[in-house]
Formats: sequence, structure tokens, C-alpha cells
Amino acid sequence: QVQLAESGGGLVQPGGSLRLSCEASGSTLDYVAVRWFRQAPGKEREAIACSPTTTGGTYYPDSYSDAVKGRFTASRDNSKNTVYLQMRSLKPEDTAVYYCATDPGFYKCDQEYINYPHWGQGTQVTVSS
Repeated sequence: QVQLAESGGGLVQPGGSLRLSCEASGSTLDYVAVRWFRQAPGKEREAIACSPTTTGGTYYPDSYSDAVKGRFTASRDNSKNTVYLQMRSLKPEDTAVYYCATDPGFYKCDQEYINYPHWGQGTQVTVSS
């Protein structure tokens, strides 16, 4: 069973950048997609980015919510069993706890009805001057 662990959060000024990591243990991420979520205080959790599997020869695109499109980039390093979220041009409204999640049957970002049984513990991102 896969365990996920996020890292890389912290305090950054508006306009700054951070790179979050989602490292897996217990199982490989090679064949699964990973979705990034965030939850701000008093708000519902929202899906913001997705990194599809890159194994198998078929290209699947990343996906991003409108709130982060053009500023955030999801990527992965299968040799490190890690998925990344590069965040640029950060805004105060990006302040939230960021989570990564996956499901054994999840391999491309436009799949529906994904249960996400596997979550990391979250990492806090605070954007403030």
C-alpha cells in the first residue's frame, strides 16, 4: 500500500515561488496519476493540479484548476518515486494546506469517480508579506 508524504511548504512573500514534493513509499507511482489538493481555513478542499502516469507509452496531459493555471506546474521523477508541484507567482489566496493523493486505478487526470484512498499528511503554504 502506498504512503505519501508532502514536503516543501513554508512562508513565502507574494510573487515568490515554492516547490512541493510528494514522495511515495510502499509502492511505485510509475503507473498512477497523482492529484494535488489544497484546503484554506474555512474553505472546502479543492483540486488544483494533476500529474498523470508517464509509464506505458501513451501521453496523458497534466491538468490544472483555473485558479493556478499558468502559475503552477506538476511534474514527476519516477526514479525518485516523487511528484512535484512547482508554484510560481504566489498570491496570498494560495495560502492553504497542500495535499497529494492517489488511487491504484487512477492513471490519467480526466478520470471520474476516483476515491483517493491514499493521502499525504499535508504541507502548509503561507503567502504573506
